Amino acid sequence: MAWLDAHAQFNPDHYPAPVIGIAATLGDHDSGRHRHARGQLLFTRQGCTRITLAQQLCLLPPSRAAWIPPGIEHRAVMQQSVDYRSIYLTPALCAGLPQQVCVIEVSPLLRAVLEPIALADFDTDWQQGKWVHLLGLCLSEIGEAPQQPMLLPLPWDKRLAPLLATPGQLPPELQVLEKQIGASGRTIGRIFQRETGMSYQQWRQQWRLMRAMELLATGRSISYSAFEAGFASDSAFIAFFKDLTGLTPGHWLK
Repeated sequence: MAWLDAHAQFNPDHYPAPVIGIAATLGDHDSGRHRHARGQLLFTRQGCTRITLAQQLCLLPPSRAAWIPPGIEHRAVMQQSVDYRSIYLTPALCAGLPQQVCVIEVSPLLRAVLEPIALADFDTDWQQGKWVHLLGLCLSEIGEAPQQPMLLPLPWDKRLAPLLATPGQLPPELQVLEKQIGASGRTIGRIFQRETGMSYQQWRQQWRLMRAMELLATGRSISYSAFEAGFASDSAFIAFFKDLTGLTPGHWLK
């Protein structure tokens, strides 16, 4: 059984099979920055994972999957207890899949085929029997899955380094940021528009939404999540959350 121990060192590129699957439950785990020659589909069954890329933050809430193409440097941080499944595919199998990192919805069919693939032996013959069909269904479902807005682009201007040094801390209001980095609001706005495609206010709102989802998914209450995301009341937080997602925090969790 391909069940990964919490303290085990694992490199999928060390195995010859075209598909390598693992299953694990990890708590407060930090993978560190790394890359592999294979593409990776990371599915969180329970808990929440934050994936850091070169110029993006990616949030992976429960019941969603992150697709990471071959060769992309990334770092996965799991808080509390995260139950996940991960499959690694050779570059040849990734040819028809997205060429950029994305978070996708996991359909009931994709969820069903991921389990046996993740638990398959490392020496499974993927060209025979049921494995051919499971792999074909899996690739088709990944390629056709709707993508979710769980990526936050990061600016690379050196003046904003203090802002990005603490990704878990609420970004300040624009007036406060002006004083912190010694730049005008107009200059900050130009930087964010050029480097993220968003205004600073839009970027800050997306950060607040993703941070709130992360807190909720790791068991924090609505009140705690609202406070950490900078809202004065639960009702204001719920209205904000519903306006951006179409769901209340409670319904989103369900």
